[in-house]
Amino acid sequence: MKDFWESSMVIHSANFSVAILCTFVFLAIFELVTKYNNWEEIKNGNMAVAMATGGKIFGILNIFRFSITHNDTLFVMVGWGCFGFLLLLTAYYIFEFLTPTFNVDEQIANDNRAVGFISMVISVGLSYVIGAGII
Repeated sequence: MKDFWESSMVIHSANFSVAILCTFVFLAIFELVTKYNNWEEIKNGNMAVAMATGGKIFGILNIFRFSITHNDTLFVMVGWGCFGFLLLLTAYYIFEFLTPTFNVDEQIANDNRAVGFISMVISVGLSYVIGAGII
């Protein structure tokens, strides 16, 4: 039975399942901190929200990719994933702080695709920086 739990397919399935579960949890947290309803806006065709949310999804899962690559245990992988998510969340607030002339959430909710695109690029780009620091 020990060979079963240590097989590559079981480990891969566990990593996949936990990464997906964490992504849902992290997206729910992002949903709480934004002033708009992501999925309702996406359903209504708001491309700015779709780009910003897509960037968050990519960013979260890219951090987990680095974490899976560099860690042996599921527990450590989740720890690094949570830490990376906290850094992405911090970046979200920094982006809001660095744009005092407009409100990022309002612009994205109003389908300002330029702001949605920048939000996406920040999430994607920083996920590589965060991932590079995972050991």
